[in-house]
Amino acid sequence: MSDTTTERPDIAAIIGANHGDPFAVLGPHVERTGEGDEPRLVIRTFQPDAVAVTVVDALNHQDLVALERVHPAGFFEGPVPGRSEFFPYHLRVEWPGGSQVLEDPYRFPIVLGELDLHLLGEGNHLRNYERMGAHPITLEQVPGTAFVVWAPNARRVSVVGPFNNWDGRRHPMRLHPGIGVWELFVPGIGPGELYKYEIQGPHGNVLPLKADPYAYCTEQPPSTASVVHGLPRHEWQDGAWLAEREQHNDRHSPIIIYEVHLGSWQRVPEEYHRYLTYREMADRLVPYVKDLGFTHIELLPVHEYPFDGSWGYQPLGLFAPTSRFGTPEDFQFFVDTCHQNGIGVLIDWVPGHFPSDAHGLASFDGTALYEHSDPRQGYHLDWNTMIYNYGRREVANFLLGNALYWMEQFHIDGLRVDAVASMLYLDYSRPHDGWIPNRYGGNENLEAIEFLRRMNTEVYGRNAGEITIAEESTAWPAVSRPIYAGGLGFGYKWNMGWMHDTLHYFQRDPVHRRWHHNNLTFGLLYAFSENFILPLSHDEVVHGKGSLINKMAGDDWQKFANLRSYYGFMWTQPGKKLLFMGGEFGQWREWDHNSSLDWHLLEYEPHKGLQRLVRDLNTLYRSTPALYRLDNELNGFEWIEPNDIENSVLTYMRRSDNPD
Repeated sequence: MSDTTTERPDIAAIIGANHGDPFAVLGPHVERTGEGDEPRLVIRTFQPDAVAVTVVDALNHQDLVALERVHPAGFFEGPVPGRSEFFPYHLRVEWPGGSQVLEDPYRFPIVLGELDLHLLGEGNHLRNYERMGAHPITLEQVPGTAFVVWAPNARRVSVVGPFNNWDGRRHPMRLHPGIGVWELFVPGIGPGELYKYEIQGPHGNVLPLKADPYAYCTEQPPSTASVVHGLPRHEWQDGAWLAEREQHNDRHSPIIIYEVHLGSWQRVPEEYHRYLTYREMADRLVPYVKDLGFTHIELLPVHEYPFDGSWGYQPLGLFAPTSRFGTPEDFQFFVDTCHQNGIGVLIDWVPGHFPSDAHGLASFDGTALYEHSDPRQGYHLDWNTMIYNYGRREVANFLLGNALYWMEQFHIDGLRVDAVASMLYLDYSRPHDGWIPNRYGGNENLEAIEFLRRMNTEVYGRNAGEITIAEESTAWPAVSRPIYAGGLGFGYKWNMGWMHDTLHYFQRDPVHRRWHHNNLTFGLLYAFSENFILPLSHDEVVHGKGSLINKMAGDDWQKFANLRSYYGFMWTQPGKKLLFMGGEFGQWREWDHNSSLDWHLLEYEPHKGLQRLVRDLNTLYRSTPALYRLDNELNGFEWIEPNDIENSVLTYMRRSDNPD
């Protein structure tokens, strides 16, 4: 090793990819060799396997100094003659097979501002997605990408990708102590570049490469790298919809939701049954939904997920619309098209758990970071997934920022929050000795309750007309009641009890229904305790449960008659409506996420007739205020005869608050 002003342990740590503060060693440094000496500028760089490195003035392109290789692994340093202040420079690196001119990432200043660091540290940066992740920017007139990631317990974090041959030694990042955020501006890296983070855990072990939790775009599964992509940019044309959105989503308005899994609504059989793209969905799905008279489309999760069989309910890329169907801008185009056609867009949002894939959030920095460390709180037994630690401010901020991101960047009209019951109860689906009580000895997850209330407060306090919907399968009180009244603050709640009771009734042979009349009437005892949506969702047509039409009693003719009767009953009951795709024309098969719906069935009159009925019911519902104005209020419903058990007949009246 040659003479150097750098401490040998620092050089060894840089070469061995063990240094936690690379900016203290690499890049330009103003130094004095002795007391009273003039300051000089020393530049250091680590270029593994390089033969020589020359500093070049970035303004006049003149060679300034050939750096000395002070370690054979490729550590170079040297003073720049006549320079004592920072200045823009390039590095001309000679390799065994050629040379290239590079920018030095370690000559650039800090990217994050003081306010950003403060807000991130206290967990109150609700536009965190504008700073975290990978952002193409121009810094000191040099284009590149700013990478920012949270990994407070890591010894080292490096950004890696094809641009550095996935070598974690080349681009170690800068740590902001106290908040655990690492950052690095990498010059010359732009949109489309693949990247991940190489993280050295607190015990010195290098973890499997991690995808960026804040990535806007990812590789198509099964590949798992993140993709550099700026905030999605789209020229929105939905101003008229946004101006009127509040009345479209109001509980006094007609809401009929068509639930869709984008990967299996339709496919392209001529091209090996490939998925439709977001833009093709805009051309096909939107006119179809508009023609049938639905007011909203609800999408099963569209944030990126590794496993097709999870349907999106085990997501890892919460900020990335799944690349299966196109780019973030393509998804914006889809939403814009829906809005221009008077259709709202809701998405299923999954803040309850995440999968344990090695490239994901689990043990992100070598510790339980996003999840609880105790598996009795941090591991979901039913789904083999990890549970978010809602009590950690950075984790809650991550999720809150994500909820607002979808609404602000994609103009999403509402979030249907998945598996709320699993969030609310500490003992949810656990044995009696497999959970930890809260500080009061109860089974309520106080941190999750606080998180959900804050999420609803932020959503309803920002943009008029945005809504939240809870899939909550227990009798937790006041889910859709205001927070000031002790509620969770959701706008609506799925009525799972109504769905199960009424399906059980219509599955029975008519001769036996007299003994189960209360399956139809019981729901009215609690129908006005929440702002309910009546769901016939995807969960009811999978896992051996059979399709809706196959649930009905009788032969084929009777099945269609029963389903028509069921829809008529549902559309006139108090509560907003939701129907999963395929139910509108009576698909016989259970839903299969790997194949298209059976559209050929519409060649047959019974299926075509059922579809016409759904269209007519939607028209009736939307044009009859008595059927929707007071959906969630007691004075909007009156029994005339609820007890005609012998004939299995119900008679009731629906009312509006509008005398006209």
